[in-house]
Amino acid sequence: MSTGPFRFAIAGLVSLGITCGSGAFAATCSGSPATEAFDVQGLKSELMVTALSCKAQDRYNDFVAKFRTKLLAEEQRLNTYFRTTYGKRSQVEHDDYITQLANVQSEKGLQSGSVFCNQRIGMFDEVAALDDEHDLSKYAQAKDITQPATFETCAAPGVEKTTETRSRTRRRTARKA
Repeated sequence: MSTGPFRFAIAGLVSLGITCGSGAFAATCSGSPATEAFDVQGLKSELMVTALSCKAQDRYNDFVAKFRTKLLAEEQRLNTYFRTTYGKRSQVEHDDYITQLANVQSEKGLQSGSVFCNQRIGMFDEVAALDDEHDLSKYAQAKDITQPATFETCAAPGVEKTTETRSRTRRRTARKA
């Protein structure tokens, strides 16, 4: 029996779940600190790709300087998310996410061709006009930023721990010999 078609079907379902499930998931988890961190990281990466592709490194540096505190705080939240979620593999998974993020955003730019810079360079004017870090978070959440995958960022519902002690009573019967 061949497992090829079965694996293909499973991969398709997983892919469908990632792409379709993200909208509903985001609606229920939008208040999560990790969600905000992923949004801000996605925006930062999008601006970096734009800066490198469109020769706008000075504008990217201005963005980083203006929001340095917020960017560092969100990077720390991502570190916490990956450490909590992946344990010993957290750094590898985090690095993989950052690489994949830049790759999918670069690929999007390549697919857009020469109009990419015209479409994206205005983002630098938009972020320059933001007043503070709260505006940056709202802006990042509102922008349609390409992400490589959907990450579960909601905290699990609280589970009340109860301790139950059961005592077992064993009967010992003496056998008469």
